[in-house]
Amino acid sequence: MDQELKPWSRLALIFPGQGSQHVGMGQRLAQVSKAAREVFRRADELLERNLSKLCWEGPAEELESTRNQQPATFVTSIAWLEALRERWEQMGRELRPFLFAGHSMGEFTAAVAAESLSFEDGLELVQERGRLMEEAGRENPGGMASILGLPEEKVLEICAEASREGYVGLANSNCEGQSVISGHLKPLQLAMELAEKAKARRVVRLPITIGSHSPLMAKASEGMAALLEKVPFRDPIRPLVGNVNASLLRTGAEVCRELKEQLTHGVQWQRTIERMRDEGADLFMEIGPGNVLTKLVRRIDYSVNSIAISDEYEGMLSERWALVEATAR
Repeated sequence: MDQELKPWSRLALIFPGQGSQHVGMGQRLAQVSKAAREVFRRADELLERNLSKLCWEGPAEELESTRNQQPATFVTSIAWLEALRERWEQMGRELRPFLFAGHSMGEFTAAVAAESLSFEDGLELVQERGRLMEEAGRENPGGMASILGLPEEKVLEICAEASREGYVGLANSNCEGQSVISGHLKPLQLAMELAEKAKARRVVRLPITIGSHSPLMAKASEGMAALLEKVPFRDPIRPLVGNVNASLLRTGAEVCRELKEQLTHGVQWQRTIERMRDEGADLFMEIGPGNVLTKLVRRIDYSVNSIAISDEYEGMLSERWALVEATAR
């Protein structure tokens, strides 16, 4: 059952990362929103390739490569954001978010949404991020796995035990009882076996050949740091909450540092959402393909308002979207 939306005034925008992509994403949106079409057009022009066609028509195997997933998800999320702004302008309202956050790669989208980073620079950075991560994965193969039903403390204990023959560690702390681990293949497999012995509800190897958010990404992180040093950052219009330690990022320098550190540090998503809630956010709106983050927000704290706007494929005119607009102050 959907949550009952309550009046709200402090909007938190959250942006998905790699894994939320799907063939067809943004296609219906581009048909009904001039602003969204312009985002896709600009991306195709800047990248000098037809990214929009890849998003809308696939093939899925090509879209799912790390090199393509990241810019595709980034562009689709920005298209949804611009469509939302367009919609509210038509109603005589201004979209004024209170806080911003993104999950992993989504932090780059959040930085653009908060006007700390330009769209052009953000697109170039996520394209290079995908390339560098793919290269790091080829040079230092790894993997990731999801563990459900074990407390974080037990997952950390399992990773410590399995790390005798390489590295494996906590990559994402998404919500209570849902963790993602990352590392070298042999210790990763051992950690999965130990989690099953510890009576985890479910242990799933993810279809990814890189050890993201771990020391295996050190070379990619160094490459990203060099690129980030060349990009001008501005102070965000409102703070971002960072993945690395759930801190408020109020300056361009703080946003830049967060983006430098994130590839080799875990995503503290539960702490991020709790920090946004504790700061006063009273509606969490997921901007981009899918609704993975909205589901996580509800598992972290079901009492808060949350909605994924990508569910509203019919021009954001559904009954639930109408409730969002009606309760806005």
